[in-house]
Amino acid sequence: MGSSARRAATAVAVSAGLAAAVIPLTSAQAAAVRGELRTDQVGYANHDTKIAYLMTGAAVSGETYRVLDSHGRTAAKGRVGKVSRGSWNAAYPDVYPVDFSRVTRTGTYRIVTSGPVKTSSDTFKVESGSALYGTLVADGVNFYQNQRDGAHVLKGALNRKPSHLNDAHATVYKLPAFDENSDNGDIIKGSGLTKVAGSSPVDVTGGWFDAGDYLKFTFTTAYADDLLFASARALGRNAPASLSAEAQFGNDWLNKMWNPATKTLYLQVGIGSGNAAGTFFGDHDLWRLPQADDTDNAAADRYAAKNRPVFEAAAPGAKISPAIAGRVAASFALASQADAAAGRTAKARTELADATSLYAQADTHPKGDLVSAAPSSYYPESIWHDAMELGATEITLAEQGLHRPRAEYLTYLTQAATWAKDYLATDSGKDTLNLYDVSALAHADLATAIGRAGRPSGLAVTRADLVGDLKAQVASAAKTSSADIFRAGGDYTNFDVDSHSFGFISTEALYRKASGDRSYQAFAGEQRAWLLGGNAWGTSFMVGAGTTFPDCTGSQIPNLSGSLNGKAPLDVGAVVNGPNSTDIFSDGLGDLQDGTRKCEQDAFTAFTGHGSEYVDDVRSWQTSEEALDMTGSAILAGALQSSVR
Repeated sequence: MGSSARRAATAVAVSAGLAAAVIPLTSAQAAAVRGELRTDQVGYANHDTKIAYLMTGAAVSGETYRVLDSHGRTAAKGRVGKVSRGSWNAAYPDVYPVDFSRVTRTGTYRIVTSGPVKTSSDTFKVESGSALYGTLVADGVNFYQNQRDGAHVLKGALNRKPSHLNDAHATVYKLPAFDENSDNGDIIKGSGLTKVAGSSPVDVTGGWFDAGDYLKFTFTTAYADDLLFASARALGRNAPASLSAEAQFGNDWLNKMWNPATKTLYLQVGIGSGNAAGTFFGDHDLWRLPQADDTDNAAADRYAAKNRPVFEAAAPGAKISPAIAGRVAASFALASQADAAAGRTAKARTELADATSLYAQADTHPKGDLVSAAPSSYYPESIWHDAMELGATEITLAEQGLHRPRAEYLTYLTQAATWAKDYLATDSGKDTLNLYDVSALAHADLATAIGRAGRPSGLAVTRADLVGDLKAQVASAAKTSSADIFRAGGDYTNFDVDSHSFGFISTEALYRKASGDRSYQAFAGEQRAWLLGGNAWGTSFMVGAGTTFPDCTGSQIPNLSGSLNGKAPLDVGAVVNGPNSTDIFSDGLGDLQDGTRKCEQDAFTAFTGHGSEYVDDVRSWQTSEEALDMTGSAILAGALQSSVR
């Protein structure tokens, strides 16, 4: 459960295979052919390329379709594609495309097929892109509100109550030693934690729970906050007030985690697991509502609940791992940009000072593992130039927004360009926009900062270099998409496919805005369709989006706050991990943890294929756990697509 879901997993995808030959069926055979029709269940923008997918139990020919509006009238009709895109699994050896792009009028529709396969799709909308993507933003923010910790929770549909108020005077401990040979590498060695000598209690109340657990990480919060601020900035006056408020809520907590006076950055609040002897537990050993922790006096729960530990990213005054320092500095600088634009100059200056002080503490010659969490196996980061590029870039934009002297912001602009050059030389091509690689956002903003500076000469990279790498990231995913049956650009045999896929949508918008090139716009729509129902499983991966969506997420609050099997209240807006390698399910899901209410949907097992499986079950951290980074990716994708032309 929780951040342990970030363990590396590998699997080899089964080849999509060659298109099956179309062999006419007898009438008796035709009547027996099973079929499933997959669409984006939320909808399509008016002028999107619109492709549905007909999955069949055997090869068919002569299949026709009609698009019906909400009154049952035919808005379009035609023939299903004659050539199968390939075999998904033994039960569905053929998948045929249904192109209904000529339906452009705003409305609610469904598709029905006739011929060997008679089936109907879920209903969906055709509407403006801003309305379509605006849903992702609003619902995603709702999830963040549900993840709040501390005194200022929002009751909402999940009936949230204040929690972890004892975090107001949390004890600072030394980083424990972990048993790397344990299942998740997170079992703590020794009989207890050791307090940092001379340290005083710190106030770390507030913030967001990281995922389905109650841990709070500076690394993931900073990434999430970067996305929220960037989303609000992209939408400008069209940004919902809740989005800006939530970005500030996250930033308020990060300000507690950074002490500029002592130059101390706190890494996280809480531990995932206890020790090998079982004399104390961690957060993942308990299943409960968060408000229960404040009155949990059990000796074994002393670090897991009432008195949660705080850890330092580095000793006071010592250099800090650049992967985390750059992300947090970027968040402070983005907050400064927002306040400067709103006329809150004094606040903007304070936030900029926090950004520059933390940025100056970054260890730009790191040795060993990069620091992201305790243990690092929860969020194993391997690159850092992108984070430093983002930090320096957002500081530059904040300096420009406050009309600082040109010589002052050129210093940070020059450093940002240098980090970008290092990224292009050593890290480009290894990953795309997600928790572990923020280069796409950094590149796009750096290109903007260079333009605002009048395109000064002598920088380590040019604007063309940055735009070129944005294009390369989109083009690589688009190539993968073109060969996939359902046009998925991500790897659905590994973790975080949903985060990556929303990242593709964001990167396409960033590239389109920077270059004016619209050639990958259809690709972005294909990724949205895959995420929201146009996939083999016929489910959206965002709670509340579409007709079929995750009902049994691996999260304690919705599991314990409402009735079972998705009968409201729902954790609307939560994005789950999505499909994952079949290999990681080889040992099953195990028993329900004590206190967990049973919740499972078994219908998706029929659609396991291409080495990938999706399980909607409260026990399935592999596919059904919701998290800040995945939902933040959806918010950014929605905001950027809504704002770009």
